[in-house]
Amino acid sequence: MKTKKQEELVNSYLSIIGEEIRPLYKEIIMYLSELGYNPKKEKLNISFKHDQHNKQMAKMGFKKSQEHLPYFALRFSACRGYSQRFEDIVSAAAAKKTVKEARCIDKGCDYCAGEAETHAYIYKCPDNKIKFLCGANALEISDITENDVTEIKELIREEHLYLMKHEAGIEI
Repeated sequence: MKTKKQEELVNSYLSIIGEEIRPLYKEIIMYLSELGYNPKKEKLNISFKHDQHNKQMAKMGFKKSQEHLPYFALRFSACRGYSQRFEDIVSAAAAKKTVKEARCIDKGCDYCAGEAETHAYIYKCPDNKIKFLCGANALEISDITENDVTEIKELIREEHLYLMKHEAGIEI
């Protein structure tokens, strides 16, 4: 963490979540921090953004409906070839009525830099229709396990490289 205040924010969150998942969340948080993503309190959540592009990479907090049940959401829209677990996360997001379809595909949005197809979540519907979901959103990853952490870190790295190149103009 860059500051003592950021460290205190993260530690206060970690102290509330269950002991069995605390090390998993801490490992993810430390990796985000190593890449330059800073925790910031936003209402009841913690958002992780980078100074170079100010785009949200991850968000964590507690579910509104169930106190002390933590959630973690990750932006991984520029990533391709992820596991079935993450395919299912995109599918679940596509099924929600509140999901934002990617307007950038039709040039209706310019929030994200780069070609639209490279930063939108892609979902193949049961009828084989392709649906593009807004890539600016972090998707919830429920019930994180030790098996997920390695892939989450890979997704963070891939998304980070994309954001640094296309949003910050920095090739790493």
